[in-house]
Amino acid sequence: MPYFAAAIAQGANGWIGREVDMDEVEDLDSLVELLRDHAEGGTALFFLEEDDEYLAIVRVDGDSDPRTFISDDRAVASSARAALIMEDVAPPDDAEADEDDEESTRPDSEVAGDTEIVASFGVPASKLLALCATEGQLPADITAAICEAAGCADSIDELRAT
Repeated sequence: MPYFAAAIAQGANGWIGREVDMDEVEDLDSLVELLRDHAEGGTALFFLEEDDEYLAIVRVDGDSDPRTFISDDRAVASSARAALIMEDVAPPDDAEADEDDEESTRPDSEVAGDTEIVASFGVPASKLLALCATEGQLPADITAAICEAAGCADSIDELRAT
């Protein structure tokens, strides 16, 4: 499954980005430790996009508890990467319904986690929810909108180009 995983942190000279190999991330705690090392005690954001299906965000501010968000809670049941990041989110009740069963339908996607995760970067909960609900919006589009508002679009664009 193709994915894009990147960490960005605010440094003295602007945003610093790096790609993250999810095969080296064992659990949320190891990801948080990686983010704290990258941010050197400041704020770090982590973006995970997988198969154009969902966007997961992790935010670390110094030693505070990490904050997490996912644009589609159904991914927690179908993606090990999403489940790793959103360990406190249970998949929707119908997420594992038999797809061959004519009576079962795929549950509607819902966001889960902290909707205020990027509010301090110019994307309040209402805007984040609107981005996630926009028909045809890809996870990369949401990441780009968040990074544009935060002033780190160049850092993410550089990582995508490599």
